Amino acid sequence: METPKEFKYSKDHEWVKVDGNEVTIGITAFAQSELGDIVFVELPEVDDEIEVDESFGNVESVKTVSELYAPVSGKVVAVNEELEDSPELVNESPFEGAWMIKVELSDESQLDNLMDADAYDEMTNA
Repeated sequence: METPKEFKYSKDHEWVKVDGNEVTIGITAFAQSELGDIVFVELPEVDDEIEVDESFGNVESVKTVSELYAPVSGKVVAVNEELEDSPELVNESPFEGAWMIKVELSDESQLDNLMDADAYDEMTNA
C-alpha cells in the first residue's frame, strides 16, 4: 500500500493529516500489517487532552496489544466510533477510512518534528 504523500508520520507509525489547526490521526499501513488482524481499538473520549509522545489508546490484534502514541498535543474533538464495532476497518483501510481521532492542535510547531512520506518509507524499509 502506498504511503500518502500529503500526510505526516511519527516514528511510532501514526499518520497525521493536517487541516488548519485540526489534525486527523490514525495508524499506518505498515503498523497494521505488523500487528495482524485487529480485533479491538481503545480510544480517548472527546474533550480529552493528549500529549505528544504519550499513549492515547491501544490497538489489540490477534498477536498483541500495542499502545498508540500521540504525534502531537491537543484536545480530542472527534473519535471514530465506527472502530468500536468494526476494528477490522484498520486492516482494510488504515488511511482515511480508519482514522482514529481528530485533535485541535495546542502547538502547531510539533508538526515540524514529524516525517514526510519519503522519510517514513525510508525508515520502514530499512
